[in-house]
Amino acid sequence: PAIGAERVYLDISTTETRKIKIAVPWFQNKNLSGQKQKLGRDLADTLAKALKFHGIISIIPTSDYGGTQNANWSSLGADYAILANYTPTASAIKFEMRLYDVAGKEVIMGKSFSGTMQQKDKIIFKFCDSVIESLTGSPGIAATRIAFVNRKDSIKEVYLTDILGKEFRQVTRHKHLTVSPRFVPKSNYLTYSSYHTGNQNLYITDLNQSKTTRALSRRKGLNLAPAWSPDGRFMILTLSKNGSPDLYLTDYKGKIIEQLTNRAGINVSPTWSPDGNYIVFVSDRSGKPQLYLMDFRTRKVRRLTYEGSENAEPSWSPTANLIVYSSLRNGVYQLFTLDPLQNKPPEQVTEDLSHHESPSWSPDGQQIIFAKRDGKRNQIYCIMKNGSYQRRIFTLSGSQTYPRWSR
Repeated sequence: PAIGAERVYLDISTTETRKIKIAVPWFQNKNLSGQKQKLGRDLADTLAKALKFHGIISIIPTSDYGGTQNANWSSLGADYAILANYTPTASAIKFEMRLYDVAGKEVIMGKSFSGTMQQKDKIIFKFCDSVIESLTGSPGIAATRIAFVNRKDSIKEVYLTDILGKEFRQVTRHKHLTVSPRFVPKSNYLTYSSYHTGNQNLYITDLNQSKTTRALSRRKGLNLAPAWSPDGRFMILTLSKNGSPDLYLTDYKGKIIEQLTNRAGINVSPTWSPDGNYIVFVSDRSGKPQLYLMDFRTRKVRRLTYEGSENAEPSWSPTANLIVYSSLRNGVYQLFTLDPLQNKPPEQVTEDLSHHESPSWSPDGQQIIFAKRDGKRNQIYCIMKNGSYQRRIFTLSGSQTYPRWSR
């Protein structure tokens, strides 16, 4: 504890931070000491990719030192090395992993894990998050989940994956159009809207199982894209049961408590502040879609965006007063961030000439996930909130949209 109290954590929110250099040599099989193992190389590779994904770490290539665990780390310029071994049995695997501080010449964190062979990636992701926490003071995001919609032909279904796209799980099997997955906070539930009955209804499914799903709202017209309150007890739904799409506050079972907007144009895409005191939503009451802020305590509304011909799809950071949204500029949807509570101009995040849509935050508030148009298809990309390190995070046949991210 005393060592932890003295540690100086890296501030990953600053834009000019030098990346931490980490060596991840091949994991050593304890049963076969000295022999290089393919599994040991693959495990080290997964950990290296998960660390690099955080955007604050640069990995020293194993080709610089042959992947061995007894290299001269300081001469390689490493700040840290991760020294890991594993013991495989017929169906299980045991790990011992240590984070070594090169300058301090000491192990600053060590963990042991055991699990089935199928769980090995999850264990690696968990250890990665502990490494990030040791370096920055906040847990990493390797062991998180990403939901998205995949379109094949004319069918759209919801899928889940991990940050590296190593494993995919199909959540819905309606063989129809499914849109807008939303994780329910503080739970293992996911909501989505589907047209498979002929009306766009809202459904909820327990991700601990894969057999059943139940309807939350089946009102005539739209039942779309809820913003869940931070405590998971309430949601704000877009309903068009009276004609024009409006926002309604409901309980977690879908029972209407209050109508929040009243036919002043189209009102959609609500997103809740982490403290529950505000929402940002999209309305075309002024002619074109723009972002509006509602103070949830007074129900007062004010317009937030004035630049760009359309502004849509806001998402409020889980850790700060910052929203990300897509803005139509010169015919291209670009991502911008904006503090909805301050009178500061928005900051542009993307600049390349592809459409960037459906942005959503990483659980640590450092990265933004979005759908990027590539010709006729969309793929899921990620970018640091300062606009650096844009990359596609996985490849999958079909077209991927509506990404969402959760612990």
